Amino acid sequence: MSATASENSIRRLDGVKWLVVLLLVGGGIYGNFFFSAVPVLYRAAVLLVIAVIAAFIALQTSKGKGLWDLLKGARVEAKRVVWPTKQECNQTTLIVVGFIFVMALVLWGLDGLFGWLTSLVIG
Repeated sequence: MSATASENSIRRLDGVKWLVVLLLVGGGIYGNFFFSAVPVLYRAAVLLVIAVIAAFIALQTSKGKGLWDLLKGARVEAKRVVWPTKQECNQTTLIVVGFIFVMALVLWGLDGLFGWLTSLVIG
C-alpha cells in the first residue's frame, strides 16, 4: 500500500515538475531575447545548461522515465539489427536504379502512346 501511496505522490508532483520545465524553457527563450547584446557563445552556453537542467527534471517524471526506457529499448534493438554489407548495399542500389530506369521508359512509352491516340481523336 505504501508503494502505491508514494507512487501517487510522485505523480502529483509531476505537474509541478513539468511547470518548472516550462518555466525554465520560457525563461531561457526570454533571456536569449533580453540579452541579445551578449555574445552568442555565452547565450548558447547558458541555453545548453538550461536545457540539460530541464531535461534532467523532465526525466524525473513518470512520462520522462517512460521515454528514457523507450530510448534504452530502441538502442538495444538497434544493436540487434543485422546491417547489410557494402556489397549488398551497392547491389540493392543498382537494382533500384535499374528498376527506376525501366519504369521511366515504360511511363515515357505510355505517355507517347496516349499522346498519339489523343492527337488521332482530336485531329
